[in-house]
Amino acid sequence: MALARLGTTSWSLKPQDPADLVRLIHETGLDAVQVGLSPVVSDRAAWSGTVPRLIEAGITILSGMLQPVEEDYSTIANIRETGGIRRDATWLANEAMARVMAVLAENAGIGLVTMHAGFIPEGADDPLRSVMAERIRALHDIFEAEGVRLALETGQESAAALLEALDEIDRPNLGINFDPANMLLYGSGDPIDAMERLAPKIVSLHLKDARASGTPEVWGTETPLGQGEVDWDAFFSIARDLPNEVDAIIEREGGERRVEDIRAAVDFVRVHFE
Repeated sequence: MALARLGTTSWSLKPQDPADLVRLIHETGLDAVQVGLSPVVSDRAAWSGTVPRLIEAGITILSGMLQPVEEDYSTIANIRETGGIRRDATWLANEAMARVMAVLAENAGIGLVTMHAGFIPEGADDPLRSVMAERIRALHDIFEAEGVRLALETGQESAAALLEALDEIDRPNLGINFDPANMLLYGSGDPIDAMERLAPKIVSLHLKDARASGTPEVWGTETPLGQGEVDWDAFFSIARDLPNEVDAIIEREGGERRVEDIRAAVDFVRVHFE
């Protein structure tokens, strides 16, 4: 069995402050979370108490998440231009944030941080691909220097492009946070085929569901777990055989019933996996 712990993401719950985050996690019935660390770094007045609050409440921090600055998810075209570490204009700010976050994660005992690198170009001859590879390598080394592992989240490029990029980056400890729904939301490939290809590098799982739009450059639709197009029987079959023991993290970024949807997702996972 490759799944270690089950949790949810802090940003799924849209908390108002650290105390609200603790309350909402308890309402889901879970006791583990992946924490968005970018607010903790960038808005210390409001969020600096997040880690101690979670620890005091007995909530396990499974991993952290780095959200690059000035991302615009309003359309696929906009996030392609603004997402991750593609833009020269935001690179230095993202590098600086990573340096602070790596120290924060090490001090808090957080051993894994995930992020979207941005759309990695499909063509190996695209000059932006080598630029992104160099930047990902730099971020990996920043986190590794503090004893923290970095993982790239799937979906903004095909599994084939991601694997080719990982070879170019040449950092064996760089992992993958696999999100099956993102493959559908971005129209970047079949989730199960992608999971099979990427399995040796997967170090964390996001449990999220979606329906593809069927139209290039148009967002798919996120759904509650089990109501989209992800083949969960196949997903959990692959998960059982992953070479690494990984945490499974429920992510719900749509809808207005986040706590209820996460509670239902917990039941769904327990039925389908256990």
